[in-house]
Amino acid sequence: MAASQKAINNANRLRYIRALERFHKGMISYLMNTGKLTHKGFNKKIENSLKLLNRIEEIDLYKGELKDLQILVKKMISYKDSEEDIDNIKEELLHGSNQLDKSKNAKRYKKDKHANAKYDDWE
Repeated sequence: MAASQKAINNANRLRYIRALERFHKGMISYLMNTGKLTHKGFNKKIENSLKLLNRIEEIDLYKGELKDLQILVKKMISYKDSEEDIDNIKEELLHGSNQLDKSKNAKRYKKDKHANAKYDDWE
């Protein structure tokens, strides 16, 4: 039995999302853990990471965090051959990644504002 078109589209979408996440994670890890950053090393890392990303077809993403991830990855790629200072690039990309993580975590945790008020009846 052949897979339905919906299942194929969903698999391609997940493959693209995982490739974006892998690219993002690799670049952020490189920026954080490399002692002496250079434009040459940064460009080489982007080229190596792009090999995987280019093999996968780009798909439109509609969910907020995924769209933000896609925008951040495109921003990283746009810095490939830029003349901007590498420390400014690092700071901007790490800030963007931090904001992405912050928006993901904000939806995951919900603070109960009046947690103690539900025990007021017991006294």
